[in-house]
Amino acid sequence: MRVLLVRHARAGDRMTWVGDDALRPLDEKGRKQAKRLAKTLAELGVTRLVSSPSVRCVQTFEPAAKRLGVPLEERKELAEGSSAEQVLALLDDLGDSVPALSTHGDVIADLVGWDKKCKKGSIWVLELHGQDVRAETYLPPA
Repeated sequence: MRVLLVRHARAGDRMTWVGDDALRPLDEKGRKQAKRLAKTLAELGVTRLVSSPSVRCVQTFEPAAKRLGVPLEERKELAEGSSAEQVLALLDDLGDSVPALSTHGDVIADLVGWDKKCKKGSIWVLELHGQDVRAETYLPPA
């Protein structure tokens, strides 16, 4: 199974945000990144969009949902602090789709390895074979 793992686009500085961090939105640069991601996800043949419930993750996929004409699903298994095991269990539920997952840096690092790069707005193309995860290709932010 091929999975596109997307780190949410830029959402400003966590330290200066006042309020619940799950409500922190994309900043201007992040909105531009989200529009470019929509084109890339379409070119990569994505058929399903699944996001962390955090506003910045949802907003990262909104342009793609519009472009692809598919619904944007929110799943708590992609929330900040989730484990690789939780994400792998979610993938078992996604069937034969080509999913793109919008999530957080810590979740991605738990799946691909903490030594791998993962900039905001970037994509990891993963190949899954059962519980074996191979990080095949890294696509930096456009």
